[in-house]
Amino acid sequence: MVVTTKTVDVGGMRMLVTAPKDDAKHPGLLVYSDIFQITGPQVRMSTRLAGYGFVVATPEIWHRLEAPGTAIPFDDAGRTRGLENAKKTAVAEMDADCRAALDWLKATSGTIGVVGWCIGGHLAFRAALQPEVRAAVCFYPTGVHDGRLGRDDDAGTLGRAGEIKGDLRLVYGTRDPHVPEPARATIDAALRAAGTRFETELYDAEHAFMRDEGPRYDPDATDRAFASAVAFLRAKLT
Repeated sequence: MVVTTKTVDVGGMRMLVTAPKDDAKHPGLLVYSDIFQITGPQVRMSTRLAGYGFVVATPEIWHRLEAPGTAIPFDDAGRTRGLENAKKTAVAEMDADCRAALDWLKATSGTIGVVGWCIGGHLAFRAALQPEVRAAVCFYPTGVHDGRLGRDDDAGTLGRAGEIKGDLRLVYGTRDPHVPEPARATIDAALRAAGTRFETELYDAEHAFMRDEGPRYDPDATDRAFASAVAFLRAKLT
């Protein structure tokens, strides 16, 4: 499916919007990047998702701290910069951005899902707390098991799992030191206790295995995880 690409401003937050190039109404996806914001790999992934029939809105998560259009480099300095941006951003601010993005999608698309990677996976999990979100895919979400998000000591995300009304899919690399097996077990146990509808999917891969730049990229695992996620989202949103 051919797609279009544009940027929109929502209350001072810039979003990349990729969408099918037709006049039909498609499901909407709020898509969260990792700490590096909308880099080349994120643009390609958001565009690829749109090609499967979704209106994809990818916000700049550090818009309060970085100039519009900023993509943080994939190096040690960039990693430090992204993590410092996270430490300077309150969870309440992230929640407000989520609400603004969802409201924009509600006005421009059909049913709504969320997707995210790394810290974006945590943000996608948190977005699933909103009642209109029917499906969420969280790729190697960091900080869910221990509450670490932004500058708050504990975002309390996992404790609110019972608020999730839609379906949740959690995707991990088994060799990910940021979300090791004990962390995954903590998340699964809390979701089961909350009665949340969820699925866990594991790949023999490292953290950030879907980022198509750098030494941890696994094309085979990426393609399988992506195809599985698209099938999940289509089943829940269409």
